[in-house]
Amino acid sequence: MDYEVGGAHSGLMETFETLVRSEFAPKTIYLNTASNGLLPARTVDALHEAALLRAEGRPLNSLYEDVEACRAAYARLAGVPVTRVAVGASVAAHTGVIAAALPAGAEVLTAQDDFTSVLNPFHIRGDLKVRTVPLEGIAESVRPGTALVAVSAAQSADGRVADLPALREAARAHGARTYVDFSQAAGWLPMDADAYDYSAAVSFKWLLGPHGTAFLVVPEDFGGLSPVLAGWVAAERPWDSCYGPVAELARSARRFDLTHALFTFAGLRRSLDLIEELGVDAVRAHDLALADRFRAGLAALGHEPVPAPGSAIVSVPGLGDRQPKLSDADIQVSNRAGNLRAAFHLYNTTADVDRLLDVLSG
Repeated sequence: MDYEVGGAHSGLMETFETLVRSEFAPKTIYLNTASNGLLPARTVDALHEAALLRAEGRPLNSLYEDVEACRAAYARLAGVPVTRVAVGASVAAHTGVIAAALPAGAEVLTAQDDFTSVLNPFHIRGDLKVRTVPLEGIAESVRPGTALVAVSAAQSADGRVADLPALREAARAHGARTYVDFSQAAGWLPMDADAYDYSAAVSFKWLLGPHGTAFLVVPEDFGGLSPVLAGWVAAERPWDSCYGPVAELARSARRFDLTHALFTFAGLRRSLDLIEELGVDAVRAHDLALADRFRAGLAALGHEPVPAPGSAIVSVPGLGDRQPKLSDADIQVSNRAGNLRAAFHLYNTTADVDRLLDVLSG
């Protein structure tokens, strides 16, 4: 697990492990990134400095600069122009903006048991036709009259990775728009958000940021969306738009911004720097090697995980009730729908995998 690090913003050639060790020192075996990613040391330092600005009454200009630096970094990771990226508070809020733009009676195709934030705003409308199919059949289920296909790139419950290229082609063939939630993928799986109409992701999982912000990617022409949640930060000139109706919305995707959680962005900027320094390809290789080691160990123990090839998340049916015992052994995993879910990220090691297997073996 020794990779060269030569990202566009590193300026140095360090090994993957050296850089990771300088940023993380977990006190447990932490295999729960699918719930929350660990904060790098640089991020913790930045959060402290941001809090001091407020505590000491100093200007907050640098925090607003952090917002734009995060927008630009996410655009690079997503593979889209920065003008297509909006920032908000949650995937559910971004989904709500997309749901609000659909005409009454429009059909939305979704995956069975996908994460609620990707689904619920469409159901709440009450006048949309929401059709649910198994993830494996979602591409072939697009049909004439489907207005939108909404799916997570990687499933939260069990790590299954959607066949997004097939979904994209099926949607194009039938004139449907696409909406992809990259929350469980951004940071270890290349996004290629340019291939889809809309996409979103939270910052506090694989992107290693604090809670409080999420990104939304929209088409250059905004794809028919209306900024129904727009406040002063959505204006072309925000500081001139604090009172009365906004005279001119931002000409970019910033018109979909929600009020910025400044402390979060101060920390997230450093987390995104780290992801770029390491490189998504190196992170992915590291994460998948550990996930595959765990899968092989499970097979040796007679356990069969949910089939999810190419995923950094491994979900094992029937073992969810082992989560408390694992926690007592200082191994942090999740219990999701009765499944034991382990999520492997850059701060994990082969020793972590082997320890988890040892405890599971009894």
